[in-house]
Amino acid sequence: MVLKKVRGSLEWSLLQATKIEPAPSTPPLLRSLLSSHTLAIHLLLHNFLLPSLLKLCSNRLDMACKIKTWYAILVLLKLVSQLQDCAHAAPQVPCFFIFGDSLADNGNNNHLATDAKANYPPFGIDFLNQTSTGRFTNGRTTVDVIGELLGLDKIIPSFATARARDILIGVNYASGGAGIRDETGKQLGGRISLNRQLQNHKVTLSSLIKLLGTRESAANHLNKCLYYVAMGSNDYLNNYFVPGYYNTSRLYTPEQYAKVLIVQYYKQLKRLYHLGARKIALPGLGPVGSIPYAFSNLCRSNVATCVANINSAAQVFDARLVLLVDRLNRDLKDAHFIYLNSSGMSSGDPSVLGFKVVDVGCCPVRSDGQCIPKLKSVQK
Repeated sequence: MVLKKVRGSLEWSLLQATKIEPAPSTPPLLRSLLSSHTLAIHLLLHNFLLPSLLKLCSNRLDMACKIKTWYAILVLLKLVSQLQDCAHAAPQVPCFFIFGDSLADNGNNNHLATDAKANYPPFGIDFLNQTSTGRFTNGRTTVDVIGELLGLDKIIPSFATARARDILIGVNYASGGAGIRDETGKQLGGRISLNRQLQNHKVTLSSLIKLLGTRESAANHLNKCLYYVAMGSNDYLNNYFVPGYYNTSRLYTPEQYAKVLIVQYYKQLKRLYHLGARKIALPGLGPVGSIPYAFSNLCRSNVATCVANINSAAQVFDARLVLLVDRLNRDLKDAHFIYLNSSGMSSGDPSVLGFKVVDVGCCPVRSDGQCIPKLKSVQK
């Protein structure tokens, strides 16, 4: 009876202490994360902490038992307090600026004369109100999720739609088909290359100066923002490995081509620095030869060899990108450049994450790899 009362008292106290009530403004993803942490704490409570404390107290209800019990409670409360801080915290950065291609595009290509656009079903079938916004996916993009995890309460607007004070929280300049090289993706039609995206950011800077009053105020604001620059995939998938439109594979070996790209990328990132960027994340390409578009459109014969060649070329680029990040951090002392290992993050067994189909896209596609309009997804 005594043990039953002790267990009930401890359980009630700890369950009350470990309740996490996120603020109303807490983003849904973070709210879910906190809920999972709460569940994990409760599992820890039932499966480890309570049995251990009750075993300790089964033979005696003395001072040692009470001290160890309250010590355990204090440790758990410390963990909970840190999660509470997370639930109610302000955004980790005041603003988020995005440069990239179709992996991040959220509508900048919608009004361009191009085949590289996604403002029609089945794109967006799992987005807000099942809206086809121009994202090249059924739902949200990686940068949408990153923005939410950063604590930003609004989705970062595309440059094409950003208005007035919208730009204070950031702008998405990404464009499907875009590359480090200006000619990349030309066979698709209109696209906004990285050089043009940087020019658009210069336009944003001018608008920020007007909003905040001085160039110094605008610079101080931008210095605190996170910049995400994910470029290079199309320089391979819609340039180097499309010899019918481009001569780059005849001009350069994969090693030479990676060097040419990195030299240009260095100049572009320094330009971004001079436009105010100080915190810049640079994802690598990862195994781009293994995506359905590559092996269904670019590798129609000798698929295994072709995929391996594309992935090998991407690895050469990524190796040089690591060195580029080191150089930028040496050259620009007051900035922080970070390399994101896409290959490391995407390696492993896809089925562990719930992916059952990995060799075809999730919709019937045209010859250029884009979803055929208004046809429902064939793979779940």
